[in-house]
Amino acid sequence: MPTLSSVATAVPPHRLTQTVAKEFAGRHFASGIPDLERLLPLFDRAGVEQRFLTKPPEWYLAGPSFEESNRVFIEAATELASEAVLGALDRAGLELGQVDYLLFINSTGLATPSIDARVINRLGLPRHVRRTPIWGLGCAGGVAGLSHAYHHALGHPRSRILVVALELCSLTFLADDSSKENLVASALFGDGAAAAVVAGDETGASGWEILDTRSTFYPDSLDIMGWNVRSRGLQVVFNRRIPQIVSANARAELLEFLGAHGLELDDLSLFLLHPGGSKVLEAYRRAYATGPSGFRFSVAALREFGNMSSATVLFVLERALQEKALAPGHRALVSALGPGFCSESLLLKGR
Repeated sequence: MPTLSSVATAVPPHRLTQTVAKEFAGRHFASGIPDLERLLPLFDRAGVEQRFLTKPPEWYLAGPSFEESNRVFIEAATELASEAVLGALDRAGLELGQVDYLLFINSTGLATPSIDARVINRLGLPRHVRRTPIWGLGCAGGVAGLSHAYHHALGHPRSRILVVALELCSLTFLADDSSKENLVASALFGDGAAAAVVAGDETGASGWEILDTRSTFYPDSLDIMGWNVRSRGLQVVFNRRIPQIVSANARAELLEFLGAHGLELDDLSLFLLHPGGSKVLEAYRRAYATGPSGFRFSVAALREFGNMSSATVLFVLERALQEKALAPGHRALVSALGPGFCSESLLLKGR
């Protein structure tokens, strides 16, 4: 079976603590949100202690244009993605010339040529490398990218695939948007990039085995998560019903996925989930009726980096891989939710 061989991450230079973020929101939204004092405690309950931004906080207050924000996106995205790629290849013991396929995942900026083309030029990846940029999967994109890599590796067992997920969520902040969604986004989202190496069976790569993947689509749920495209930029959309959707569906869907492999819930050692927020993680814990230790890597990623959309789950996987948290023969679930509304999942096995 294909192998998840390595993961490496990169963050921009500007660290923002949650205390400063709360103070910023209190000043910025004071005149636009009538019940702001009632809502501000969400910063304390978000499960985030810090995150990293592409620009200093005062830059966002100036209300840059969509054009300016996207220019910054292209420059910063190319640099951060390149850093993550080099880190992932180094950890996998690979050279640039050994990459066969590059999948680039993003939902927070626009570029044509896409960022993967810029990374290929910057780093000098092979001229005949295959590439696929994937836009619009939001928080589910990182897991979906790993799933695409897995299926490619099944048919191309000698291939080494790079999955790069990059999101600069801060650049989508709209200074003139006084919606509650924008306030919640200010409490959760940060910037980051991650790259993973998935290797086919005949490469001899070490790492964790990818047993299977699953996609689940929820019909008539287009309003749950996504963007509204405004003249000033991308306006965040996410529905407060997400934890309820998890509570209602997650357990049955996981049991069905596991049952296809003759497994049960107790056969999972780790839940390496995208930490959309503390309420979402708590909904998963209740749905799976499991203790907090199985979610420790998701909790840590949210605390240290915030929600970085598609890249976040790779931050979770990086720490778990580095700590060799999945013993040989043990299994883990990797999963994320995203626009559509949909869930994407992987089943991993230690070896």
